[in-house]
Amino acid sequence: VIVHPKYQESKRIAIFLSMPDEVQTEEIIKDIFKQGKECFIPRYKPQSNHMDMLKLSSAEDISSLALTSWNILQPSDDDTAREEALAGGGLDLIFMPGLGFDKKGNRLGRGKGYYDTYLERCMKHPHGKPYTIALAFREQICESVPVTENDVPIDEILYEDC
Repeated sequence: VIVHPKYQESKRIAIFLSMPDEVQTEEIIKDIFKQGKECFIPRYKPQSNHMDMLKLSSAEDISSLALTSWNILQPSDDDTAREEALAGGGLDLIFMPGLGFDKKGNRLGRGKGYYDTYLERCMKHPHGKPYTIALAFREQICESVPVTENDVPIDEILYEDC
């Protein structure tokens, strides 16, 4: 990941805080800060498909985050001091999680449409749609995954030996 050309040229990067069954992102987050890039993480709004990408101040900042009912760390709802990526300069790159992927760029998420809805908002931002890279295990690559008209294809899938 850290030698990928898109990662190298990106300044504003959104990345998920990994759950135990996902590709672990902690070392990537540390590298984002080491390289002097800006790091944004998701804050999901329950009972909706709305998600914002909020700025982290450091890798250590993660330890100050609240744990949601889904067992995901994220900034709390009353945390209004953090920059939201689309309120500022947008994003250059989004690392995306998922349950399954196909080689056509289709992604099966967890069913709420958070990332698809967020990417639609990105397309309306003056900076435009960021490049999207899914981080996957080889076992998550399928012949095809089900999609709807609201699903936004991802630009690239990174997995071991891809």
